[in-house]
Amino acid sequence: MGLPMTFFFVRDSRHRYRYFSTEPVRPIRIKFSRPRQAWETAKAKLLSILPTRLLRQEQAFERVLTWKEGPLPVLYGGTEAPEHIARHFERFLRAQRLHHILFLSGEVVLMPVSWVAALLPGPNIFFYVLALVVLLQLAALRGISRTFRLERALAPDPLLTEWEEAVAAGDESRYPGLLDRIEHGHGLVAVRKVLLS
Repeated sequence: MGLPMTFFFVRDSRHRYRYFSTEPVRPIRIKFSRPRQAWETAKAKLLSILPTRLLRQEQAFERVLTWKEGPLPVLYGGTEAPEHIARHFERFLRAQRLHHILFLSGEVVLMPVSWVAALLPGPNIFFYVLALVVLLQLAALRGISRTFRLERALAPDPLLTEWEEAVAAGDESRYPGLLDRIEHGHGLVAVRKVLLS
């Protein structure tokens, strides 16, 4: 059934690290007891407003929760030494953990305020979107914590190395061909939305 799940830690066209997995963006699988129509509308609204690169990252963190197959495979561009990448990845995970904790704190403060919107006619979409974001961030935070505990198999990838070399050289003419090769080589979908800023 296709390629096994792999995780990627690679620089985008603006030299910022991006983290994502091979599975494409999918609807968030969370069950909730509120009216189904409002819930589905909130999910659609959330998926439409979140940037793909952010959604792919959050879902990659969430997917770590189901990882049971030994070391977590993380591919990176081989333009830097392995120990340097390992330090970058650790720093990235710490920053993401802090980021998620801060955002969750703010979102929890906003939750009671969202109930005020219940006084308005129609479904309380604001509350449902906020609830979805909180649940997504909680799952991602749990995934980040699990990533710290898991053994990680960081490995350089030739296609990602070519990509990072093109980015470092500022050779934008190579981007489309490299992105096509990365998508086909790793079974990725819409990687342009993640690596092109």
